[in-house]
Amino acid sequence: MAAQTPQAAAAPQTLRHTRLEDTLAFLSAAILAGLGIAFFERAGLMTGGTAGLALLLSYGTGLAFGASFALVNLPFLALALLRMGWRFTAKTAAAVALLSVVTEVQRPLLVLERIQPAYAALAGGLLVGIGLLILFRHRGSLGGFNVLVLFLQERFGWRAGWVQLGLDAAILLLSLTVVPPAIVAVSLVGALVLNVTLAINHRPGRYMAV
Repeated sequence: MAAQTPQAAAAPQTLRHTRLEDTLAFLSAAILAGLGIAFFERAGLMTGGTAGLALLLSYGTGLAFGASFALVNLPFLALALLRMGWRFTAKTAAAVALLSVVTEVQRPLLVLERIQPAYAALAGGLLVGIGLLILFRHRGSLGGFNVLVLFLQERFGWRAGWVQLGLDAAILLLSLTVVPPAIVAVSLVGALVLNVTLAINHRPGRYMAV
């Protein structure tokens, strides 16, 4: 057996993000995801996960997306505390609150007169996917199904993006009860783009969430 070189013998140390880096990353993620949600809302599209549930609640009741998103996430924060620990849960709660605030603050700042639904699905899915990717790499999430898929990835090595895609597809199929099939079909494009972004860029053995 060949002797190890000094470089090989020295195990690489994990460098934690500073609080300033986490703060800037969470703000960036909230702005990107908020912009993607704005595209979805303007085009009348759906998405998966708790964001999709929040959009359904918002469309059905008139409640603002930010308030709907925070409300839908409450049960999943309890799951996060049980499965992922208090640090991950605290970061997730902060990210959920930040996105809820950003989506409402940006309303008077971002006035979209028209956006083609297919482009809204493509760009919106990419923006939300990048936002989630930033959060995952800073040991956070947007709650909801993110908590479940990250737990499954860490525990069993299942790709977060593919598991999330299956769950999102189920939410979109359920939305057929209140949303026209054509809108759901276009929305599936957004869900696919979002989750392929995660599947390609967040793989077991590379970047781990917890």
